[in-house]
Amino acid sequence: MRTIRNKSLILRAKFIRLKFPLYFSKKIAFSKDNKNNLSRIIVFIGRLSVALGVIVSLITVSTGLGSKRAIKERMADFSGHISIKSKQSNNSYNSSPLSTEGLQIQKIKELPDVANMQKYVSASGILRNEHNFAGIIFKGIGPDFDHERFKKFLIEGKTPIVKEDVFNNGIAISQKLASDLHLNLKDSIVAIFSKENQSPLYRKFQVVGIYKTDIKMIDELFVIGGINHARKIQGFQGKEIGGIDVFLKNINDIDEDAPLVDKLVGYKNYTVKATDQYPQIMDFIAIFDTNIALIIIIMLVVVIINIVMVLLILIIERTNSIGMLKTLGASNGQIRTIFINYTLLIMIPGLVFGNLIGLGFLLIQKYFGIIKLNPENYYLSVVPVDLNPIFTIAISLGILIVSAVALILPSYLISKISPVKAIKYN
Repeated sequence: MRTIRNKSLILRAKFIRLKFPLYFSKKIAFSKDNKNNLSRIIVFIGRLSVALGVIVSLITVSTGLGSKRAIKERMADFSGHISIKSKQSNNSYNSSPLSTEGLQIQKIKELPDVANMQKYVSASGILRNEHNFAGIIFKGIGPDFDHERFKKFLIEGKTPIVKEDVFNNGIAISQKLASDLHLNLKDSIVAIFSKENQSPLYRKFQVVGIYKTDIKMIDELFVIGGINHARKIQGFQGKEIGGIDVFLKNINDIDEDAPLVDKLVGYKNYTVKATDQYPQIMDFIAIFDTNIALIIIIMLVVVIINIVMVLLILIIERTNSIGMLKTLGASNGQIRTIFINYTLLIMIPGLVFGNLIGLGFLLIQKYFGIIKLNPENYYLSVVPVDLNPIFTIAISLGILIVSAVALILPSYLISKISPVKAIKYN
């Protein structure tokens, strides 16, 4: 019986020893009786640095990832995540008839990541009126065109409603072209097309829609019209098409799904990813990863330096208390744990306020679009926001973990403090 009681007392003592550092840390971290102005200033600086680190990291990650995703989606939603073209086209904007040999359209549709598909025929030409002229790519769309997907680009009017056997004279042009040619909805415009060894072909169209993608290479060139006009211009026979735009459920699946689609298009056709059609844009997007990583590293360094300085000052300030704890039997390890816990605990309000301010700002930007951009430089007119809860949690945990590791080394200063001298220290 006495043995059991002794074991119980030993276990209880060990438990108390384990709980002691955390308990003491909480007492000094959240005590309202601290009259020391220096301590208050130190704690405030520590919390402020943490809050700023969280705010900057959240904004950098959310806007960076949001920009990457928004640019990719704009490219893909306009021209398809994956485009199927004829090898005869030789990367030209003028379509060549898509070969049906080996082309398994139904199997492509049945791929799990494929959302929908739409056919097209394209032809290069010139829009001209009394005000100006502009070189264009006329993209002829069919009845299967995804009007809902295109709605995000429309700022006025609508996209042409196309029927299989009817010539629709309606076109949708970019805001850039509308401005250059002084065109409004319902205005008419003449387009000139030419083919090798043939006289020019003239077509008169009516503007039924005005769109804006913010991607310069698209807005300066593309006009959306009926597929039958494009077939006629290119000399296609019957229901021949120049290509197929394949839309996926997730933009991030392009690299995985492109080879699957490529196997089903036949040897006379080929596939091209939206991310490969505009390499200069992808080079621009690649910069985001570098910038995000660089900014987060810089902010972590700043936070760590501030937190380490806070710990060192607190140790110096509480030298007398350290001496008292050592006199009462506390080990160096326990005292180090107290001060590390103390420093991490005073970080918590900084983390909370940093997340609240950062997320608040991001939500305002997400729903109200306060901060604008120049689309000619950034391919976007508004700073986009991608609020990912995993990244939000990871940033806070990352700052805590890295700070905890960084605090271990300076905490060893405690072992150098003599109990007798510490008690006499004032």
